[in-house]
Amino acid sequence: MVHLVYLKGIDFGMNQNMVIDLAREALLTVITVAGPLLLLALVVGLLVSIFQTVTSIQEPTLAFVPKILAVFLGLIIFGPWMLNKLVTLITNIYSNFGSYISS
Repeated sequence: MVHLVYLKGIDFGMNQNMVIDLAREALLTVITVAGPLLLLALVVGLLVSIFQTVTSIQEPTLAFVPKILAVFLGLIIFGPWMLNKLVTLITNIYSNFGSYISS
């Protein structure tokens, strides 16, 4: 985890490095949080597509219902972990808010 507190010098104002670190941490958190659900939807979609190809069933709704159910189940399973990651990021941003403002 990247710590966003910089104590070099007297000026605690926001600089380019802090902005880049904050943006990188936010983007990595978003990718980490969204990744499991996207991967789950990808795998289920691939399995349904293979099933449709093998059985020659071309029903368009057959592709969406299993993905929706898989993502909903993934939210139930991964939801607490996802919420914990997001709360950690927001807590880190709020706790270092004073260092973002120039003195």
